[in-house]
Amino acid sequence: MELRQLEYVVGVVDHRGFTKAAAALHVSQPSLSQGIRTLERELGVDLFHRLGRSVALTAAGEAILEPARQALREASTIRAAAAEVAGVAAGHLDLVSLPTLAAEPLAAMIGRFRKAHPGVTVRVSEPEEADAIGELVRSGQSEIGLADLPLPAADLVTRPLVDQDMLAVCPPGTRLGKRGRLPVGRLAGMPLVTTPRGTSTRRLVDQALVSADIEPQVAVETTQREALLPLVLAGAGTCFLPEPLARDAARQGAVVARLDPALRRSIGLVWRDGPLSPAARSFIQLVGVGVDKGV
Repeated sequence: MELRQLEYVVGVVDHRGFTKAAAALHVSQPSLSQGIRTLERELGVDLFHRLGRSVALTAAGEAILEPARQALREASTIRAAAAEVAGVAAGHLDLVSLPTLAAEPLAAMIGRFRKAHPGVTVRVSEPEEADAIGELVRSGQSEIGLADLPLPAADLVTRPLVDQDMLAVCPPGTRLGKRGRLPVGRLAGMPLVTTPRGTSTRRLVDQALVSADIEPQVAVETTQREALLPLVLAGAGTCFLPEPLARDAARQGAVVARLDPALRRSIGLVWRDGPLSPAARSFIQLVGVGVDKGV
């Protein structure tokens, strides 16, 4: 069994087919197919169902996918450690972040890291579901995650980073009173513009409304987070944004208010409880979070 064969298997899954995987891995499709078939013969099982132009993992393929990702991640860590000793500042760092955290605070973190390590490429993925952060880190698809805490997982290390207030962002002309605060109780009957259930912001808002015994009135539900503010400015309803983004919304004409009681989220980093690449260690240290055993 060779690492290249495992890379082929993971590539076919990630790129949803042999042709796209071969192109992404810079190898001919016959070579990729032959590598996978050689691995299948060695293991004595089929890893893929070949369904015309599409493919799907068999039960055996599903069983080896996560160990394959971890083996590739560990090999990458070994190569990066050797490069670090040799004084080569290169390679890549894979991060996963909730979409609502990608602009703030992740962008500034990546900026600091890139200034310190200009030879390292940073790749960021943004899953739709909040629960996917831990799984992507645990499986080895990403090395570090930025997520809402707590994020329960026995084999992951989590470190708090910052608390972030979520503010109500209302359409222009909304009257909130002299204090500029919005009691949670006033959300009853207010049309809301929000992301779907399962997303981090929706979960946070739903929890606050349930605690206040309020049934949310969802006027617009969208997966397009960049559309939230334009919808609010157009008068479709009220949304909830992290404070830095909410302040920017206020400059564009939205009426912004802090909820009473405050709607607050705890944000932190998460990584596997095991060896980290030099790039990952440096990223964690640059953002001021300690690392302990196994790194």
